[in-house]
Amino acid sequence: MSAIHLQRVPDTAMAQILQVRHHALRIDGTATEGGDDTGPNPHDLYDAALGACKALTVLWYARKKGMEVHDVRTEVQRDASAERSGTYRLATTLHISGVLTDAQLAELQAVAQKCPVHKLMTQVTTEISTTVQRLEG
Repeated sequence: MSAIHLQRVPDTAMAQILQVRHHALRIDGTATEGGDDTGPNPHDLYDAALGACKALTVLWYARKKGMEVHDVRTEVQRDASAERSGTYRLATTLHISGVLTDAQLAELQAVAQKCPVHKLMTQVTTEISTTVQRLEG
């Protein structure tokens, strides 16, 4: 089991430093949420995970199949207007450049639909446990 660590940035309203292996990223709430908007918020990370997974999956698949993909740019649009009633909508668009036939583009679209995070968000039951412990010191 791998661990992701977050620690509050001193003297900020909410900001956290996210540590994943040797990578660090600042996370914060928007001004509306009470933060200083000095980094993406958790919803941004959730949405970005989907977009990144689709792009990486397409690049991996294209390389494996010998498809000539030069670039992949992914856009994720969020519609959280019905989130409180149980529906959170994400629309992704992958802009792919390269020497590709229409059939290959269709194949890459099908592959993007099967990226692991897409499956995780739509086909897997996620069980979450939360423990709160007193921080000493």
